[in-house]
Amino acid sequence: MFSRLVFGLGLLSATALVHPAFATDARTLQIFVSKNKQSLVVYDGTEVVATSKVSTGKDGHTTPSGIFSVIEKQRYHESNLYSNAPMPFMQRLTWSGIALHESNSVPRYPASHGCVRMPGAFAKMLYGMTEAGIPVIISDGELAPQPIDHPNLFQPDSPAMPLLSDVELRPSILNSSETPVQVAMNDTAAMPLPVAAPAAAVPSEPIAILITRRTLRETVIDIQVLLNQLGFSAGDPDGLLGPTTVQAIRAFKALRPTEFADDRSLISDTLLKSVYAAAGRGEPPNGVIMVRQSFKPIFEAPVTIADPSLALGTHLLTLHAIDATAGTAGWLGVTLTNILSRETMKRLGITNQESSIISGRPIAKALSRISIPDETRHRIDALISPGSTLTISDTGIGSETGEGTEFITVTRES
Repeated sequence: MFSRLVFGLGLLSATALVHPAFATDARTLQIFVSKNKQSLVVYDGTEVVATSKVSTGKDGHTTPSGIFSVIEKQRYHESNLYSNAPMPFMQRLTWSGIALHESNSVPRYPASHGCVRMPGAFAKMLYGMTEAGIPVIISDGELAPQPIDHPNLFQPDSPAMPLLSDVELRPSILNSSETPVQVAMNDTAAMPLPVAAPAAAVPSEPIAILITRRTLRETVIDIQVLLNQLGFSAGDPDGLLGPTTVQAIRAFKALRPTEFADDRSLISDTLLKSVYAAAGRGEPPNGVIMVRQSFKPIFEAPVTIADPSLALGTHLLTLHAIDATAGTAGWLGVTLTNILSRETMKRLGITNQESSIISGRPIAKALSRISIPDETRHRIDALISPGSTLTISDTGIGSETGEGTEFITVTRES
């Protein structure tokens, strides 16, 4: 056990090492970088297994804060941005150029161009411990994972549950913000039922889950899907307002002139509620849950967020261990400071972000406000494995999330 092998817990020491041979499962490791302390700590569960000094980005090149993961590893890499500067034992965090890597200059104050520099021996050891997908949390202050127990957290579910035909589960392809998003809809009623897995079977690859607020993209997709079901040809459900979709929306409104007499927007809450009512779907959801595995989107589904004017905050939960026989899972969580701008709050309809972030038990408060359909929950329960992550965030998918990444949540830009 790591607890018998931990040493060098005081972060005042330059570097403390634990031999990587004792890392029983790299999937359950987490890396925490504190910019205030200029330190890096590796956790397995709540146990510290390695620490080191680091050097993060200097003024003008500040290292971004947020939730990342290792998306690429190279024993030797040269910077594409800074004169082919050597970056041995490079572990990439973003495709825009942020990484962990070895350096001959680690002065324990911000000195890099945005990357996290590490001493040579530690960088080599860490490279040998990790796998792609390991979470990396960068924050101003020190954070440490704490056990979280809440009824809304996912638990192992032995046989895969059938998906009901009225649940929207969308396999999706998420690209950069400059690339149109293409989403194909499942006709779950026509799908064959999944084969039940053995009770002890656990998926080999961890999944990444994001719960966030719905954006215009999800709203347009819903409108396209439901208008198609109602007999209006809205085109493929791609989240884009093309000519076919616009024509279908106008045709729908034309049949209800009184209802839309004062509605001057093409897309509005009035339209969404009216389309949902016409399709017999009740109230439209205001949240979305998305799932990725091995850096690829798997599916997404609607969820409901209570008290939407109150910020959820930004939280990362990781699944450290599963007892498939008992049907229990050991989750750990941290909360990151993420102060929203006035413009962001207005766009998201948030009027209060303080109480959910600072006071009380912020992770439990956020989880208690999220309602997940049973069919969606059962599908995710059947997919979770040690190393799976759950991010809860108001701000949705950032521009760093894309092809070849898990969900990246930036809380402070570089």
